[in-house]
Amino acid sequence: MAVYNFGSINLDHLYKVDHFVRPGETMASLSYQMQLGGKGANQSIALARAGADVRHVGAVHTHDDAVIKELNEVGVNTSFISRTTTPTGHAIIQLNKEAENAIILFPGANHSLNNALVDEALEKVIKGDWVLLQNETNQIDYIVKQANQKNIPVAFNPAPMDVALTQQLMPSIDLLIVNEVEAMDLVQASTVDAAKDALKHQYPDLAILMTLGSKGVRYLCGEQDIFVPAFKVAPIDTTAAGDTFIGFFLAALMNELSIKEALTRACAASAVCVTRLGAAPAIPTKQEVDEFLVAQ
Repeated sequence: MAVYNFGSINLDHLYKVDHFVRPGETMASLSYQMQLGGKGANQSIALARAGADVRHVGAVHTHDDAVIKELNEVGVNTSFISRTTTPTGHAIIQLNKEAENAIILFPGANHSLNNALVDEALEKVIKGDWVLLQNETNQIDYIVKQANQKNIPVAFNPAPMDVALTQQLMPSIDLLIVNEVEAMDLVQASTVDAAKDALKHQYPDLAILMTLGSKGVRYLCGEQDIFVPAFKVAPIDTTAAGDTFIGFFLAALMNELSIKEALTRACAASAVCVTRLGAAPAIPTKQEVDEFLVAQ
């Protein structure tokens, strides 16, 4: 069984700052790093480090073979990553002393996916495979339509949130993964509890993962309403926490763990991730998560 992740690949420019830059302000950063990132790449790396078979479908600039090499080295299948003359996507990330971030995103090559690439990847799917999507690439509606035709379940993490697109796709996906703010935006609710109730009422047959930051995560599907609290750690950088959670949850689900076991494992992976600086480099391995859980 494999996950076909149609996802973004970015070069993250990470600046540690005393505070977020204000309008008109010029400020020196405390440090700078350039790292592999993008929600898609992060989730593929998390899947691979969790032990899953993951095939990444995306695009980078022709000169960025180092990106392909880095994904290969962590166990991601890169056969479906195309090369283009469009610059590789990138992000400008400010990270303050409270471990909060502010991000400017340039899509670049992430918006150069085409029907031929999608069709080529989905020709290989078999029963038991999953399709994973975020909202940092183009062709999302086409990918979902093709996956539906092949009866392949779709997990959608609609970040950055586009309410209209997400609502349009809700009847065609199997697992929706949103944070608390995205959940509230999706159903125009003013509280997390109201969002939970509205989602359960409006989409009773859809599996929904609602991540709640430092509080934990909630899984909703039919009569199921499962809450798992977050592990208590001292965060340094939360940039890839959600992506790490998604990768480890899907990997656990495909290994036939129960929903609660998968949620607990994913929360543990996120807890390890936030104690480290950066995106992809902060994502733990399966062994590190095992060790963290034993120590709890």
